[in-house]
Order: sequence, then C-alpha cells, then structure tokens
Amino acid sequence: MPRIGVVGSLVWDIIHGRDPSQGPVEEWGGIAYALAGMDAALPPDWEIVPLIKVGSDMAPQAREFMGSLRRLTPGGRCVEVPVANNRVVLHYQSSERRCERMAGGVPGWNWAELGPMVKDLDAVYVNFISGFEMCLGTAGHLRRGFAGPILADLHSLFLGMSQDGIRVLQPLAAPEQWFSCFDVVQMNEEEMLQLSADPLALAARALGAGVSLLAVTLGPKGVAWVAAPGFGKLADRTRRADGSGTIQSARTPAPHTEALDPTGCGDVFGATLAARLVAGDTTAAALTAATGAASRNATFRGASGLAAHLRGELVLA
Repeated sequence: MPRIGVVGSLVWDIIHGRDPSQGPVEEWGGIAYALAGMDAALPPDWEIVPLIKVGSDMAPQAREFMGSLRRLTPGGRCVEVPVANNRVVLHYQSSERRCERMAGGVPGWNWAELGPMVKDLDAVYVNFISGFEMCLGTAGHLRRGFAGPILADLHSLFLGMSQDGIRVLQPLAAPEQWFSCFDVVQMNEEEMLQLSADPLALAARALGAGVSLLAVTLGPKGVAWVAAPGFGKLADRTRRADGSGTIQSARTPAPHTEALDPTGCGDVFGATLAARLVAGDTTAAALTAATGAASRNATFRGASGLAAHLRGELVLA
C-alpha cells in the first residue's frame, strides 16, 4: 500500500472562550486535527505513517487517539520521549483571533532519526504545529534525501515564543530556503503578510525557490492559490518551467457554514489537500475538497470523533 508520513506535534489543548456559556475545555489538538482530516480524505489504498513524538506523560492517551484512525498503518504509533508533552492554553478573543501559550519539551527530529523512517514512504506531509518539529537543516536533508512529494503547512514557523510561553507572530527567517524544501506550501493570510505586503511578489519568490503550489488560507473566504506553470496535479511537480508556461492563480471559495468552532480548520484543510493531491486529484479538485473539509470541521468541536464527522457519519456527543 502507498503510505504518507505525517510530521507534527500532538498537543493537549486547554481552550478558554470557545463557548462563552461553558468553562475551559481540555482535548487533543495540534496534529490530531490533521490526522483526522487525512483519515477521512485518504482513499482506502493509502496508509498514514505517524512521524510524531509524544511526551511519556501523555503516551497512553496518544495511543488511544491513534487507535481511532482507520487509515493508520498497522502497528503505527507515536514515538514516546521521556519529557513532558506539549500543552497549549488557548484564549479565544473572537471567532478567528486567539492568544496562545505553549509549554512542554518534545524535541524535533534530526535527519539521523528521520531519514530511516521516510525511505519507504511515498509522500511526506509536514505540519509545523509547534514550529520546532525540525530545523531548516533537517528540512533540507529531507528534501535532498527523499524523492517523493513533500507538502508542508508552515504555520508555527511564524510564531516566536516569549519566556512565559506566549506565542507571538513574527517574520520567517530565510523563507526562500524553507520554500526550497517543499513542493506544496500552505500558510494563512496573517503569516503571508509577515513575508510581504505584495502577494504576487511572494508567490514569485516561492515558485522561484521550487514550490509547485502555494496556498494561502483566508478563513471563511476560502483559499487563494498560485501554481507553477504546468502544475495541474502532484504528478507534475518534477516539471520545471521552460518559459512557455503560464502561472495559474485563483481563489477557491469556502462553503458557507454556521461555524461552531474554528479550532483546527487550517490543519484539516492542509491534511485534506495533501490527501487528495497524493490520491491523484487535480489541484482545483483537491483545493475544493480541502475548503469543504475545513468548513465542515468548523461545525464540530474537538478532534475526537472528527474523522467520522468529516466522512459524514453520525457522531454521538
């Protein structure tokens, strides 16, 4: 069976203000949303291989969550590390703005660890949940040492961290070097503006560095995207523009929904996009599926049971 590796961090979330009528909620977050999205979107002939470290204090709960996934490779599980797992306290200030404080000590991957784990994979999806999943050097080794497609949500690479753990939006250092490591790159609108006030100039930088598809999520407005000349699906990623092609750009709108909770929408979007692209969908079809899944995620709370909800199954509260 073809297999896609998923790099990210399982985070234990404590969420304040999501529902003003209720107190704080504790649940899995981070890569859990992406795993649920991918589990729902992958075709039956694909498997998910977790490339995820989890602190020993949360390892039993992580095993329980992973066991709920249908597309997980047999025997697949997180790598347990002897540190406190990452925990995040979220305070929602509005439906789309929040304050985030992170604690925990789960280390990132180095190439000596990651290299042997990706050699038999068909694709890799990297979601920078903590921003510390791997350094630029390891990402470069991944690009040079892995021949398959690599898709990435750069999200928390744009978040610095103060001494008290508060995450603060900041520009990304060496963006072209990061871009050169991935075939498909995702970021949101705020993150894009940390790099450039000119979206077209940023797109040119990304495509010039080797990115085939740049997707900028716009919340309820959907996603704006730019694709390299000749890129219509993931199988086209190895083609290089010869000067005769045309860069494609468009906005894919999101279906209107009565949003209940925006947590994890970007993660579900990215994982669904990756799943549908590796399945062979065209760029346009994959983006439509991804915006639809993200909108559906907004009508559900939490990552537990989310995969079934995204598949349209009845989930008991």
